[in-house]
Amino acid sequence: MFELLGTTREHPTAARVHETLQEELPRLSLGTVYRNLEILVSEGKIEAVSTPHGPTRYDGNPSPHHHFICEGCGGIEDIELRLPAGLTERVRRKYRVTATRVRVDFYGLCRSCTDRNLTQPIR
Repeated sequence: MFELLGTTREHPTAARVHETLQEELPRLSLGTVYRNLEILVSEGKIEAVSTPHGPTRYDGNPSPHHHFICEGCGGIEDIELRLPAGLTERVRRKYRVTATRVRVDFYGLCRSCTDRNLTQPIR
C-alpha cells in the first residue's frame, strides 16, 4: 500500500487503492485498506487530503508540498511552493506555538473546469 502511494501522483481514495491492490490480493478487504491507510497517516508516512465534495484522498509524496483542490471535478494537484521566509517564526512569536510542518491547500477550479466554465453561456 505504501509502495503504491509512493509511485503515483494521483491522490487515490481508499476505494481506488483497494481496487488496485485486489488484482494482487483478491481477498483484501476494504476495511483492511482503510485501517492500514490510517496507520500510515498516523505514522506520518502518508498524508490524508480532505476534499469538499468527496471521500478523503491519500498522498504518498514525502517531499514538503501543498495542494490545489478543484471544487469542480475534485482533482488534486501537488503545488511546489516555498513559504515566505520567517513564516513559522512569526507564527511562533504571535501565537506561542511551534509549527513543525506547514501545508497550504488552495481551492478553486482546475484548468479543465475553468475552460469548461468559460465555454458555458453566462445566465
